[in-house]
Amino acid sequence: MGRIEKNKQKRKKGKWWKILLLVLLLVLLAGGGYVYSIFHDVRSTVNTQLHKDVASIDTSVTKKKVKNKEPLHILLLGVDERQNDKGRSDTMIVLTLDPDHDQMQLVSIPRDTKTKIIGDGRITRINHSYAYGGSEMSVDTVENFLDVDLDYYVRVNMEGLSQLVDSVNGVTITNDRAFSQGGYNFPVGKQHLNGKQALSYVRMRKQDPQGDLGRNERQRKVITAIVDKGASLNMMNQIRDVMDVLGNNVTTNMEFSDMRRLAMNYGSARKQSSTYQMSGTGTMSNGMYLMVMSDSEVQKVHNMIVNFGK
Repeated sequence: MGRIEKNKQKRKKGKWWKILLLVLLLVLLAGGGYVYSIFHDVRSTVNTQLHKDVASIDTSVTKKKVKNKEPLHILLLGVDERQNDKGRSDTMIVLTLDPDHDQMQLVSIPRDTKTKIIGDGRITRINHSYAYGGSEMSVDTVENFLDVDLDYYVRVNMEGLSQLVDSVNGVTITNDRAFSQGGYNFPVGKQHLNGKQALSYVRMRKQDPQGDLGRNERQRKVITAIVDKGASLNMMNQIRDVMDVLGNNVTTNMEFSDMRRLAMNYGSARKQSSTYQMSGTGTMSNGMYLMVMSDSEVQKVHNMIVNFGK
């Protein structure tokens, strides 16, 4: 079982949960009062470009939870959208924020997970839900699959990573292993990366004996570097560029006021984080690879999410 899953995962793109988390954090940063006081049009960008409600999430209930500082469940969707192709959600993560215990949890759902697509009826890969019905159908399907109530969703076009790096004038990282990827050379040592270089840097896996572990470490370095840039005073001059990138690559049911409340009430949840990757049995069906989750695995993840922070 593990070998089938591992081999399948090697043929996939990078695990983008850290990039998704970064974008969410940057969105929260944009909601901070000090940013709004300098760039008053941030509110307009969020509310007119990023914001898009979904019917299955009752935001009035979510607002009460935020006011009471209860744990929140956020679906993070990493979507690979290309010209003339609506795309599929290559990454689906349920992020739970628990401010009372200063912790957060990220549960990854493999994109090949076999399930019923709510609103469509077909039983196929869970990531097809986005292709069939966008964020709305993805939210419905994940809620049904795990029997959980989501509070927010954040959809990210993963190609936006390159633009995000460029929007902060590049990042500086320290590379531990020399390699070439995507037409770029990455020697050992400290180096400055632009957007395209950073995207190639985090995508490399085959030349690393640690495989996905090594790639995840490179992702962490790039994400940390972007966050460090975002925390600097110089970042204030680039907030418009960052918001342009987010506006072109992110949609969420959060409004500007929601982001401000999250920034104030849930910022401490970043202090501790835990991750979990759902695992199942790999199988082929009509030429399609599917991962079948056992009832016990689904129940385990359900309990992890609904009981987190209790």
